[in-house]
Amino acid sequence: MELLTNLYLLLFLSFAMCRGQRSSCDRCDPRLACNCSHAGYTLVPTVTDRALTLDLSFNDIAVVTGGDLTGHEKLRILILHCNRLSEIHPTAFDSLWSLEQLDLSDNQLTAINHRWFSNLGALQELNLLHNPYSCLGSRPVLQMLVRLRRLMFGGPALEELRRGDLSGVSQLEELTVYESGALADVWPLGRVTLSLHGPFLTNLALASDVIRDVSYPETPIILKDLHLNQSIQPFREMARRRVRKITFCNLSVSDKGIVDFLEAVDGEPITSLFMDGVTLIGEGRWESARFTDHKNIDEFFLRNVVVLNVFQFTSLLQLGFLLQYPRKVSIINSQVFVMPCATTHLLLNLQYLDLSDNLLTDLTLTETLCNGDGTLKDLRVLNVSGNALKSLSTVSRLVTNLSKLTHLDVSRNGFISMPGGCSWPSTLQYLNISWAKLTTVSPCLPKTLEVLDLSNNDLKAFILNLPSLRELHLSGNKLQSLPPGWMFPNLQTLTIQSNTLNMFTRSDLQAYPRLQDLWAGQNKFVCSCDFVYFLQSAIKGGEDVHLSDGEDAYVCDSPLYLQGDPAGRVRLSVVVCRRVLFVSVSCVVALIIGVLVCVLLWRLHAFWYLRMMWAWLKAKRSSRRRQRREELLSYDAFVSYSERDASWVENFLVPELEEPRENDGDSLNPRPLTLCLHKRDFLPGHWIVDNIMSAMERSRRTVFILSENFVQSEWCRYELDFSHFQLFDGETGSDAALLILLEPLSKDDIPKRFCKLRKLMSSTTYLEWPQEEERSGEFWRKVRNALRDEEEEEG
Repeated sequence: MELLTNLYLLLFLSFAMCRGQRSSCDRCDPRLACNCSHAGYTLVPTVTDRALTLDLSFNDIAVVTGGDLTGHEKLRILILHCNRLSEIHPTAFDSLWSLEQLDLSDNQLTAINHRWFSNLGALQELNLLHNPYSCLGSRPVLQMLVRLRRLMFGGPALEELRRGDLSGVSQLEELTVYESGALADVWPLGRVTLSLHGPFLTNLALASDVIRDVSYPETPIILKDLHLNQSIQPFREMARRRVRKITFCNLSVSDKGIVDFLEAVDGEPITSLFMDGVTLIGEGRWESARFTDHKNIDEFFLRNVVVLNVFQFTSLLQLGFLLQYPRKVSIINSQVFVMPCATTHLLLNLQYLDLSDNLLTDLTLTETLCNGDGTLKDLRVLNVSGNALKSLSTVSRLVTNLSKLTHLDVSRNGFISMPGGCSWPSTLQYLNISWAKLTTVSPCLPKTLEVLDLSNNDLKAFILNLPSLRELHLSGNKLQSLPPGWMFPNLQTLTIQSNTLNMFTRSDLQAYPRLQDLWAGQNKFVCSCDFVYFLQSAIKGGEDVHLSDGEDAYVCDSPLYLQGDPAGRVRLSVVVCRRVLFVSVSCVVALIIGVLVCVLLWRLHAFWYLRMMWAWLKAKRSSRRRQRREELLSYDAFVSYSERDASWVENFLVPELEEPRENDGDSLNPRPLTLCLHKRDFLPGHWIVDNIMSAMERSRRTVFILSENFVQSEWCRYELDFSHFQLFDGETGSDAALLILLEPLSKDDIPKRFCKLRKLMSSTTYLEWPQEEERSGEFWRKVRNALRDEEEEEG
């Protein structure tokens, strides 16, 4: 007892030491998938307990202890593939309640313990492949895995699989890799895959036992890595258990193996035989099986077939007993360059023939189809895609007598042109000429077509009337617009992706009366307003046509600022989309704003300031003329008055100042003054403003006859404006203006913008026209003196 206690203590100490040496792994992405593979770990590293996926593959982990995975209740995927794992504690996985996938493959597990899986009720996939265990344990190890759907087990040391080993597993979808009856209670079983390498190379009894337990005829059997170069009598039992579909993958077979297989399934209900990756070792001498019965075989499928001794391989004519029954024959990617016409004649019931990805030419296809004599009278589907055919007219001639042909696939061949006319079977409905080098189409295409595939050619236009067409595939060409819709009254599906299509409109699609699905993405779209609006409406289901490839396939190529943006999510401004309306509204708004601004400027006398600025600039430009002002003076005064005051000016002012007068007390006889009047002295044909400026510049002073009429006169205001400018000009000074008031007028009656004149009226004496006649002499004397003073100063 003491020894046992010490042993447990030693184990505990060892465990504690190991725990102390555990390293951590922090390589977890935002999806909580922790990739700790290829890191050289010898112990299970510590990771966040929130991890959903933990990949520990390709490390050197040898032991999983009971506490290594504690706390990982959320873990869904655990991968321990390719370690040195030889020991797992019975409770190592107890806390992994949410685990759905467990991979223990390629390790050194010599025994499978049922306790590992006792708490893994959510497990759906278990991989135990390539471990050196000889059996699945002394008691059912998978009994608690009620949700298991994929099971992979087996290895180089597996010796037996007993009844009850898989009890508890009731709904497998796939079993990779057996005592007889182990699968008898598993239902439904979607597929059984047997990889027969290693010790199974010479012991095919395992395969026989598995297939014997599969009691449902529709369950396909897949046999991988099989060498049929010895007797396979166990398959006779397999056939009697009603298996109807058998698939061989990576099959190496001799003549004797084929003969034995045909004899094993003689008269049995096998309907489909698939062989993918076949290596034929023999010479095709299978005539010894000619008396076997295989009338139930409906389909032969051969792909990736390699004949080692191809030049010694015999004719298949002796296989008439086998070839007369199938309705579907596929020989794909097997370097077939010809099938002799004599062999074709053996295919009496053939309805489907697939010779794609081989080496057929126009000449050898002519031999295969017996020069188009209609030998394959029941053929409905012919696939010769991926060969070396060049002439479409030859193909049409060879199939024209196949009176039941509905589907023809000649894609991935070397057609570069289409003849003007062709003969086709009247029953042809589906034609595939994609991945060729066609640049144009012609009436060679039959009117009976319902589905036409011309994808990945070099077509720039497609204008052809096909009234029965329901599907048209034109992706990968150089089309710039949709084909005319009226030529396809029954078209329901149009595929035109990856062309040079710029846009399409609602009217383009409305031309197709029955169009339902459109695949037009991956083109270089010009995202105009109409196109974007229509496309977004179609994406939201507002159109009769459904954009089947989704909004992300429609990407703007121009304008440049939208390049790369999905058209379905583009938002264009009203400036771009409603340009006429925007310009019209903008003009109206600008006009209203302009009127408001003009009114505001008028109220603020801005136009006056502008006129002043213009006058100032003009005066500055004529500085040379101002320098010679004395030489240009022609008048003593320019008289500014209202037209309503013209009678006073003409009857009183002009006679008094311009006519000679006797000496009124001065020492000198006064000379007459020269006045400038607009009626008399303005030059005709000149702009009135220029006349005003010229008159003021040629006059020593400006006499303003102020009255209510003057203030209300527009032209008088102009003259006041220019006089105001002169007052600001340093050359004339404040004496340039003489104010005469015909009637009482205060400075407040002068417009406020004439601040200088208003100031003059406040600071300078102005002359008032006397109402008493006896004072008029004194008034005129003051006027003459004011004007003469200016002359004397200048003199």
